[in-house]
Amino acid sequence: MSQKKISLLGVLGVLIAYIAIGFSIMFSPWFSWHHNALSDLGHSLKSPVAPVFNFGLQTAGLVVLVYAIVIFRKHAKYTSYFLIFSAFLLQLIGTFDEVYGFLHLVVSVLFFISISFTSIFYTIEKKSYKGVLSFTIIVLSWMLYGLKIYNAGIAVPETISSLAVAFLLVSSSVKIYLKNT
Repeated sequence: MSQKKISLLGVLGVLIAYIAIGFSIMFSPWFSWHHNALSDLGHSLKSPVAPVFNFGLQTAGLVVLVYAIVIFRKHAKYTSYFLIFSAFLLQLIGTFDEVYGFLHLVVSVLFFISISFTSIFYTIEKKSYKGVLSFTIIVLSWMLYGLKIYNAGIAVPETISSLAVAFLLVSSSVKIYLKNT
């Protein structure tokens, strides 16, 4: 596969994750943005869509991991280490679902911390306003949730912060793709 095609794995990883999440939400009438975490969709004992949700996260994590190792590392060497770690943690979220209790919590918290570091290091390494924007959105989404500025389930800051880093991932993937044309 050419470097140009591989550069689109960043976009593909994001699409896989959000298609799996969207599908899982669509087929889970019990899911509420006011009361649930996204991980509730992956609870292997309580959620009928758990296989789709968890396999989607695992697959997305694998695709982003390959992108980070093969392509992104050449674009942003130091940031790639954090993206690799984030992609691995995304796989672990799908592997150690809520049935695993505290282990799932640790993996999830580490994932959201690691995407924050990915944004920070991208800002420093590439001198990118997109990294600053991503990091600011991540921090604000969790800060406003923690301060109870709005009334919603934890799925809301999870979604907002993951979309912020997805924006960074997709934009870098497209930039690398266009550079290779």
